[in-house]
Amino acid sequence: MAHPVQTEAEVVESTAAGAYRRLVLRAPEAAPRVRPGHFATLAVGGGASALLLRRAFSIHRADVAAGTIELVIAEHGAGTGELVRSRVGDRLGLIAPLGTPFPLPEGPVSALLVAGGYGSAPLFPLAEEIKRRGGQIGFILGAATEARLFGVEAARALTQDVLVVTEDGSAGLTGRVTDPMAQAIKAIDATVVHACGPMPMLRAVTAIAEELGTRCWTAVEESMACGVGICMTCVLPVVGEDGVSRFVRSCTDGPVFDGAKVRWADLGTVPADLEGAAAMGVRG
Repeated sequence: MAHPVQTEAEVVESTAAGAYRRLVLRAPEAAPRVRPGHFATLAVGGGASALLLRRAFSIHRADVAAGTIELVIAEHGAGTGELVRSRVGDRLGLIAPLGTPFPLPEGPVSALLVAGGYGSAPLFPLAEEIKRRGGQIGFILGAATEARLFGVEAARALTQDVLVVTEDGSAGLTGRVTDPMAQAIKAIDATVVHACGPMPMLRAVTAIAEELGTRCWTAVEESMACGVGICMTCVLPVVGEDGVSRFVRSCTDGPVFDGAKVRWADLGTVPADLEGAAAMGVRG
């Protein structure tokens, strides 16, 4: 797990990115600690606000030289609405970096990076690191519509192996990211898949990777109330190294998990064979 910093971060840049907002925050103590897959939380509303819970976002980039952290925000409600309207010079309560990042290969690998919407945000520094270690990469970037894609040009700057998929056909192929995935794995001879996006997408991505014998790391988008492992609202059932299933916290044990270990079909339930299920009154 990361060693996070809590600070008042100054907004130094706020720009539109399709349907999303890019916020660049000055956080010189936090930036050097960020690894691909870490996330950050932002306070909303100030001390007098009724919006008590922080909002969690994958870290898109960290610039150590500039001392900044970059986040990509989609407006979903009052909290994120307030954040996307932040102006340069505003100060936001930031905790970062949080969570467990993507594991990095010790040497060259061929990796397929798969994302839905702005789930692609943490995958670009990961791709750069894989390339720095002598590996090769491919991207599949998908969304409901063209406006909800993120980072297509950034992906194309890193590799020629980029597939774009939209559900309405407004950009690239028509369909879902999983449609061309098997073919893409074979095309670049990928030995590992890294994915970030909605939970149903991650479940489907994992199933395809498993079928082809490819390791799959998934950054889950589970709702988090605290982001630091206290409230237990972001738990999901995961099979441990000892073969025992337990509820683990997405914010501290994750958000990156071995997709093959996540019990995708049991999300939102308490499986009868889960450690501690009997104490919760669950019977098989």
